[in-house]
Amino acid sequence: MNAAAFYRKLNEKIPESLRCEWDNDGLMVCSDPGREVKKVLITLDCTDDAVSYADENDFDLIVSHHPLIFHPLKAVTDPKLIQLIKRDIPVFSFHTRLDAVKGGVNDTLASLLGLEDVVPFGEDGMGRIGFLPDRVSFGAFVSDLKDLLGVQSVTAVRCTGSVDRVAVLGGSGKDYIADAEAAGADTFVTGEAGYNALTDASEGTMNVILAGHYFTEQPVCQTLRRMLLSIDPKLETEIYECNKLLQY
Repeated sequence: MNAAAFYRKLNEKIPESLRCEWDNDGLMVCSDPGREVKKVLITLDCTDDAVSYADENDFDLIVSHHPLIFHPLKAVTDPKLIQLIKRDIPVFSFHTRLDAVKGGVNDTLASLLGLEDVVPFGEDGMGRIGFLPDRVSFGAFVSDLKDLLGVQSVTAVRCTGSVDRVAVLGGSGKDYIADAEAAGADTFVTGEAGYNALTDASEGTMNVILAGHYFTEQPVCQTLRRMLLSIDPKLETEIYECNKLLQY
């Protein structure tokens, strides 16, 4: 299957209608729409290292979560973009629509945490909220969360000592704190939020846990792999771990 056909198939699974108005995702680079796709690199971010790795290892396509191109370009001078164009390596990025789509970033995170009876929350329906199989202490939940996400530490506002109904939003979730509390969550797990947002949250009734932008979104790469293989089971795929900050 060529790159253009592959993009159409992915577009059906992750529709543009779910994309936020401010976002820029989808077909980022495609200098050769007819290139046959047999080997795909999956990455959270299309970094310089990810592009070099794809080039050096003969990948036919890069699929990322965060957009390769977000702001309008006035000139094509970025060596990374030039390398992709010269080497005819297409890049597809699926950002907020992958957050919102059924089975995407936030359903993946909810599933990883073992949540049940999961439903969307928030005005745009991007967040997910569900119940743990059993109520647990705040400390036990944080410990399990760190193990599941592979993170050594989290930042948290603790407002209640037990955890039962959990809301999740991978990445940057400060704008969803009030929505999660209004939806009835006793605990909200996201990647990052600012100091002022946490200060306000400390005056509420809901625990807020920041587990890292990377760590709350990286699990979706496995979901992307499954999507790609559902289109073509013969594909060779690899997940590239970019921007994994060192933990001490």
